[in-house]
Amino acid sequence: MSHLPPNDSPHDDEHGPADDTAGFDEFDEIVGAETNRDPDLAVIEAGSRTLRAQGSRPDADVPARPADPEVDEVLRAVEAELAGRWGETKLDPSLARIAALMDVLGEPQRAYPSIHITGTNGKTSTARMVEALLGAFELRTGRYTSPHVQSITERISLDGAPMSPERFIEAYEDIKPYVEMIDAKEEHRLSFFEVLTGMAYAAFADAPVDVAVVEVGMGGTWDATNVIDGSVAVVTPIDLDHTDRLGSTTAEIAAEKSGVIKPDATVILAQQPVDSAQVLLKKAVEVDATVAREGLEFGVAARQVAVGGQLLTLRGLGGEYEEVFLPLHGEHQAHNAAVALAAVEAFFGIGAQHARPLDIDTVRKAFASVASPGRLEVVRRSPTVVLDAAHNPAGARAAAAAIGEVFDFSRLIGVIGVSDDKNARGILEAFEPIFAEVVITQNSSHRAADADELAGLAVEVFGDDRVQVEPRMDDALEAAITLAEEEGEFAGGGVLVTGSVITVGEARLLLGRG
Repeated sequence: MSHLPPNDSPHDDEHGPADDTAGFDEFDEIVGAETNRDPDLAVIEAGSRTLRAQGSRPDADVPARPADPEVDEVLRAVEAELAGRWGETKLDPSLARIAALMDVLGEPQRAYPSIHITGTNGKTSTARMVEALLGAFELRTGRYTSPHVQSITERISLDGAPMSPERFIEAYEDIKPYVEMIDAKEEHRLSFFEVLTGMAYAAFADAPVDVAVVEVGMGGTWDATNVIDGSVAVVTPIDLDHTDRLGSTTAEIAAEKSGVIKPDATVILAQQPVDSAQVLLKKAVEVDATVAREGLEFGVAARQVAVGGQLLTLRGLGGEYEEVFLPLHGEHQAHNAAVALAAVEAFFGIGAQHARPLDIDTVRKAFASVASPGRLEVVRRSPTVVLDAAHNPAGARAAAAAIGEVFDFSRLIGVIGVSDDKNARGILEAFEPIFAEVVITQNSSHRAADADELAGLAVEVFGDDRVQVEPRMDDALEAAITLAEEEGEFAGGGVLVTGSVITVGEARLLLGRG
């Protein structure tokens, strides 16, 4: 394992929607045939078999189903076994099972340093930026994020790319005997998320990686990922989400998330509500951690909208970084970039051991390479269709602000499908000012909010004449595109699909990006 000193790096010296309704009928048939699988894992991926033939461009960050039928069959068997366990939205206040698994695996999570990321919004985008920066400085990275947009293999990345299906299967088979050993000893079997976490940590040790970038699944203290001791702990903005599990106030949620702050670590804090900041700073003092706060020790010095993204001046722990192009939209992504930069600076000891900045050309190259699928992602033109995985009011407000800043839509149609445990009214209210009309739909997850019930809320927020209900995703997309086209080909109509990562993943496949 090697930590390259910051200035010792070698870097110094359009696709339209399908018209084939038969494809959608086959999609329904496959979904119906896989009733024993968790729809969160099965439905989206099943669709790729019917829709992949539409000739879309592969996306390296969102892999399609394996081309080899035998590999695909084995991967589906692994997914089915994982789906038979506790779902990842079940939070059990215990690390006993995952700790026991790590013990029999030989503590693989101790084989490399880690950057541990928690918060409410922006975790995955921030993790991708951290990974890109570390990779640009020629460190071998492992990244563990959740949930996935389309393929479960997205969750575990090595060297900046999702694990291949073959390697994912191998990682599962490697730890399966040890998982079964723990299952037999514990009151409850290891959960879906615990097994995936064990796979990631073991795969990172086997690679081996120089550093792991790990996003929590939910919360912090009792999250399965929290068997690592991150030398850098990152807390992205905290807001109200998962209130039935994490707490009803941002302070209570911060207390749960503060569990990732370990003794002697460096804590990178994004801008936080006052009560959250107080809780996080208190925890840092208790464990003698060093804190860097956005807006004080680091931050966004300047930003301007640019073609395909934005141009930033970032103030890091070691100095200013000018003319940094980030190919992602929205002010929130600029703040994520500042947090990611500070996290990597802290990992290299900047601010603690020395104050020199990272090599600017390497930083620019890294940020210019960042992609974050399903985050204000344009997947079609004429009319423009944008996907954003906002699934809580704070995320929805950020997406709405970014849409207004980046796009000049004369008429924007929303397609919204949310999970039943989310603040649906808050999401609808956040988008109401920017949507001319909204099409309410329902993704195929068992956790999806009922389309008719969601439409009732939408009528209260938007009024009856601005709401249309199309429970099937394909029908919802077709209806929204038709509404957007009503003003004519060159009038600037657009569609935003949002409300859930699962909603976005299904739409992405149906629009030929899977």
